[in-house]
Amino acid sequence: MLAGIKLKNIFFIILGAAIFSFGLVHFNIQHELAEGGFTGITLILLFAFKWDPAIMNLVLNIPMFLLGWKLLGRRSFIYTVLGTVSVSVFLKVFMKYQYNIHLEGDMFLVALFAGVFIGIGLGIIFRFGGTTGGVDIIARLGHKYRGWSMGRTMFMFDAGVILLSWIVYLDHRSVMYTLVALFVGARVIDFVQEGAYAARGAFIISDHQDAIATKIAVDMDRGVTVFRGYGHFTKSDREILYCVVGKNELMRLKNIVISVDPHAFVSVTEVHDVLGEGFTLDDQKQPLEK
Repeated sequence: MLAGIKLKNIFFIILGAAIFSFGLVHFNIQHELAEGGFTGITLILLFAFKWDPAIMNLVLNIPMFLLGWKLLGRRSFIYTVLGTVSVSVFLKVFMKYQYNIHLEGDMFLVALFAGVFIGIGLGIIFRFGGTTGGVDIIARLGHKYRGWSMGRTMFMFDAGVILLSWIVYLDHRSVMYTLVALFVGARVIDFVQEGAYAARGAFIISDHQDAIATKIAVDMDRGVTVFRGYGHFTKSDREILYCVVGKNELMRLKNIVISVDPHAFVSVTEVHDVLGEGFTLDDQKQPLEK
């Protein structure tokens, strides 16, 4: 195995490609919804000329591979090629062996499932270092050589693809359901990349900060960081405690603070991703097994 290439990543990128392709075939293609990016272009070519989306996915992305292989780096390039080829393979399989999901009478449900399947598939691929090529490479090249915003480039490209889809084969109703699917897919991608686990960060201001920090460390085995702050109303320097805990530990943290200082000020924020000791590393700085 090449240095830096992990079997776990390969497995999940292939799994994500399978989920993505299943959703694309059984919801977008069966019910004639559009999609953004190069995938959306393959759907336009399918409905306009009956060209095989599995083959066109490779045809469109091969030039992008040639342009972007130096920019991506070896590991990202391998994962990107794997993701793109896997999508084409699964598209070929699912196009040949389709399962008819009869939801013609409920296009809103079709849009929801399209967004969920495509969002889960792409989210898994992105989370394990892969992409499906296409617009991602264009956006990176544009950012590097022209200074274009990657987000804006991808948005403009996707908007252009949806507009072209509308001209070629979508009706007004399908355009609206496509937008629903894209919105749901974007939210699901974020959810999968961030993980179902969400931590909480707590800022604590108290006159008994040392006692609170010690009790958190002893009772919860969580680290506490001290920031130097300044109270505008009191015109005095204050120490602010910051602690990150699991969502299921939040109430325990609040009870500890209240038991030491019932008048403490506590502000809780949502933390979408946490790396480090107690979350992804053990006390020996080794990765935790998942």
